Amino acid sequence: MSYTVPEVSLPALLEQVRSDHAHLPYSGSVEPILAWQLAKEGHAVLVDVRTAEERKFVGHVPDSLHVPWATGTSLTRNPRFVRELEAKVAKAGGKEAVILLLCRSGKRSHLAAEAAAKAGFTHVFNVQEGFEGELDANQQRGRQDGWRLHGLPWVQD
Repeated sequence: MSYTVPEVSLPALLEQVRSDHAHLPYSGSVEPILAWQLAKEGHAVLVDVRTAEERKFVGHVPDSLHVPWATGTSLTRNPRFVRELEAKVAKAGGKEAVILLLCRSGKRSHLAAEAAAKAGFTHVFNVQEGFEGELDANQQRGRQDGWRLHGLPWVQD
């Protein structure tokens, strides 16, 4: 997967997403299938904001970058998130890169997208549904939505 972004010219679809989500403090939210397509084609950088433990034991998207929004089992907020994000996406265009943030259900990545936009990232998007999706009636994830449910690429350690 190439992490080069073509001259900050967003694909027309992302411009539509931005327009549809003008109420958000960041660029918008994309569905997992679109996120994978954009990352696979080199139009965006996919950044997993879950903890290292989640990535290791639950799985992660191959070639995704990792910048935790929170750390440990208590999910302590990572005070270096913005600096780490900027360093990880520097080769892809830094704050001008098209960035797709992924977490477990889309909630932490929403908060991370807000923080990134506030810090000056201009093309930051939340990946809806997250990696595992929402809890179902049986308090289980991965049965109604999420990256894995859509059959998108992922690996587990």
